[in-house]
Amino acid sequence: MNLTKIAAPYFAPRIRAAARWEHDGEAVQRAQLQWLLHRARQTAIGQRYGFGAMASYEQFAATVPLLPYPDIRPWVMEMAEGRRDILWPGITRRFAQSSGTSDGKSKYIPVTDDSLRICHYRGGSDVVAHYIDLYPDTRIFNGRSFILGGSFANELHGLPKRVRVGDLSANLIDAINPIVNLLRVPSKRIALMQDWTEKLPALVEASIHADVTNISGVPSWFLTVLKEVIRQSGATTIHDVWPNLEVFFHGGISFEPYREQYRRITDPERMRYLETYNASEGFFAVQDRRDSRAMLLLQDVGVFYEFIPAADIDDPAPTLIPSWRVEPGQIYAMVITACNGLWRYPIGDTVRIETVDPLRITIAGRTRHYINAFGEELMVHNADAAIARTCSELHCDVANYTAAPVYAGDRSRGRHEWLIEFSTPPASIDAFADRLDINLQAENSDYQAKRSGGIFLDRLSVIEGRQGVFDRWLASTGKLGGQRKVPRLCNDRRFLDPLLQFNTRE
Repeated sequence: MNLTKIAAPYFAPRIRAAARWEHDGEAVQRAQLQWLLHRARQTAIGQRYGFGAMASYEQFAATVPLLPYPDIRPWVMEMAEGRRDILWPGITRRFAQSSGTSDGKSKYIPVTDDSLRICHYRGGSDVVAHYIDLYPDTRIFNGRSFILGGSFANELHGLPKRVRVGDLSANLIDAINPIVNLLRVPSKRIALMQDWTEKLPALVEASIHADVTNISGVPSWFLTVLKEVIRQSGATTIHDVWPNLEVFFHGGISFEPYREQYRRITDPERMRYLETYNASEGFFAVQDRRDSRAMLLLQDVGVFYEFIPAADIDDPAPTLIPSWRVEPGQIYAMVITACNGLWRYPIGDTVRIETVDPLRITIAGRTRHYINAFGEELMVHNADAAIARTCSELHCDVANYTAAPVYAGDRSRGRHEWLIEFSTPPASIDAFADRLDINLQAENSDYQAKRSGGIFLDRLSVIEGRQGVFDRWLASTGKLGGQRKVPRLCNDRRFLDPLLQFNTRE
């Protein structure tokens, strides 16, 4: 019996809903905003800004300011302490712990019942719907899903007993319909384990004999798990272990630096990939075409989108434009208003608009994860592409990397310094640095201009990271886990210098 064919009609309405966005995207988004305002009109924030009297986006934009995390942190803390009707109606008992803000504290993103139902789980359903639509021959429900998630590593203390704080994935796994647990591995107990020295062998044991048809998670973390499954089974590729594996639903970080490594441990003829954009703040987009890695922005999942043009990102009073006014080919910082109680909230990601009508995006990087110390405006997507090309040319593999500027001295020009942990090292680090520098110039014309003639900027330098240095550093910050990510680029040395200290320790 082909269970996938039986289940497919359940997902078909989501494809029909997405078709409407091509012509009615503005109407759909305006309706989303009105629903959000009406739903939250009696909350503390709704009373402050008069949500109940707002009849249009234009009124909303003229009244409600941009509200980054430091501005809403006191309200979020009240929600975590059990206060009701603060940023969203009712009591919120789940919070996604995310990476820190500029003041060094972690962020705690409310995970309301509405955001679980309308945004995160609907987004997950959309992923399956688009995959089935793209590949009608799929049999993913004929086996198990292997979902790799994080844990409830709560750094807050003194909260009410029923409040859960941890990775978004831990909240999603913990709250999911129990029926779904019959279709996935590992068990909830293993999925939510915190200690990765115990969790990794448990994951392998739970999955190595299962009939896994699809996997979901962050590429860097899943690569470690898959390699261990292959090693323990004595196989050559993961398809020797799971012959019915057909798709990797991936997100969280760019797949490009890992694409070649996945190609080598899978049967490329049988493996498919679908990119998703599922952040702590919401499930925003999914790849919907075979011939493009651009992702379709989900417009009816309880999220209203606005965008800040790249030139205005650092402006204290930036221009915000709604989704129906963005231009293709441009990079913007994304701002959301959503059913988790985030209002005009900059999520910290930059996206490139690939198409409009319907709106498709690719992730360009983080608003704070770039290097522009010398006017080069190097973004994470430039770095990922250059790393991938260099690895392909020199037959090596990168496990993790980060980079930061080295400023000019009395007798030296500025340059970029990279710490790179290789899973397969190149024959020569110096040759790798040469090729990476060349490939960065090919990816970024501003970097190329600053490197021209060696007048303004010296060739980058590469320091080889010891095995596991990034994991040890993440563990020291309390952020080692399935959804925690290494900052790729930074305009100062706040990440690189501590990592270099870890790298020199015995």
